Amino acid sequence: MLSFDAESFVFQVAIQKFKDQDTNVYRTIILPVVLNGCETWSLTLREEWKLRVFENTVLRRIFGPRRDEVTGEWTRLHNEELNDLYPSSNIVRVIKSRTMRWAGHVARMGEERGVYRVLVGKQEGKRPLGKPRLRWVDNIRMDLLEVGCGYMDWIGLAQDRDSCRTLVSAVMNLRDP
Repeated sequence: MLSFDAESFVFQVAIQKFKDQDTNVYRTIILPVVLNGCETWSLTLREEWKLRVFENTVLRRIFGPRRDEVTGEWTRLHNEELNDLYPSSNIVRVIKSRTMRWAGHVARMGEERGVYRVLVGKQEGKRPLGKPRLRWVDNIRMDLLEVGCGYMDWIGLAQDRDSCRTLVSAVMNLRDP
């Protein structure tokens, strides 16, 4: 018969195996469904917050509660602990990097392409009352500011594929506070 330490070790290995399977399900099934078409989204701060809440809820469900060694009480995992347990970039970073990659792709298209004309064109007619909504281009400019590229001509910057790839990876690797 196994000793208590060996049994607990085997139990911990089995739990880790199930958690690995659950993270694989999250990464291969849930994320692609949630992120379908995210390249064209114009996210507001509230929508970013809702996506982070969704991701943290799923990760808390996967990793479960944590038992405090001193008191023996079960506690929920904090966001920082979830970030340590799940090393991949958070969902908002994935969306922003995919948006930047798509923006570079569209910027390299010719001016005769419809997608390019929609991207750089101006809408005609009267706009609705109130504060103008953020456009897709505005989100790209804000992402470039986060990376430190300032107010560069992002369409000209996207013509060089290597610098565009560098920007996409920089956006992906930023850490949120």
